[in-house]
Amino acid sequence: MKDEIRSLQNARIKAVVRLLRDAAARRESGLAVVEGSREVARAIQSGWTPEEVYVCLEQADEAARALAVDAEKRGVRVFRCSIETFEKMSYRENPDGLLAVGPMAARSLDDLVLPKDALLLVAEKVEKPGNLGALLRTADGAGVDAVIVCDPATDLGNPNLIRASIGTVFYLPVVLASSGDAVRWLKEHGVRIVTTEPDAELLHTAADLTGSLAIVVGAEDAGLSTVWTSYADLRVRIPMLGRNDSLNVSAAAAILLYEAVRQRL
Repeated sequence: MKDEIRSLQNARIKAVVRLLRDAAARRESGLAVVEGSREVARAIQSGWTPEEVYVCLEQADEAARALAVDAEKRGVRVFRCSIETFEKMSYRENPDGLLAVGPMAARSLDDLVLPKDALLLVAEKVEKPGNLGALLRTADGAGVDAVIVCDPATDLGNPNLIRASIGTVFYLPVVLASSGDAVRWLKEHGVRIVTTEPDAELLHTAADLTGSLAIVVGAEDAGLSTVWTSYADLRVRIPMLGRNDSLNVSAAAAILLYEAVRQRL
């Protein structure tokens, strides 16, 4: 780690801060920032290759130091930072001293290869990065084969999304697509579309969630667009027994996905 950064005015520090704060900067560069030894490790294990690594040895634990050393051995440029410079870049309250910059995770529908009886999750117009990250984490836990993110209000490089997903965004097949394109692709591939609608007659526990299907969830305020409700093969509802008429989108997705898992097991 020959390269050392101690100035808060360093151009690289400013570039990392821009990537963290500005979605346009991420789109233009195609780069994202991954912070934390757990998240960086999961991304690298999935085949992600960082372009730069920043480490603060005063804050880094053994795992973070090992990742920095390994990255340097692989030819990645590693910068050693002072506490002040690292904390200027960090978006965490208690940073663990490791941060990496590399390409954003991005796939298209044509990249997907589905197994038999595939289980997919579709998320339409989810606004909050934390919610989308939680959806990805839940999808990974349920063994989902792919996640299709439609018309998102955030990007996959958002630091809060990466953090909430615990790096899942880098190894779970995640695709960006318009709702119209996603519907057409699912129909062409024989994947049944299951929508969650509060006025649906069929309870989610009574629906057949086996076989190849995509569970579709939408933003809590607006729900799903007619693009999805018009082409749904199954419309289900989760019983709401209190005063509220909807759940957090990640909670609703977890209930539906694990019901599908239960039926498949």
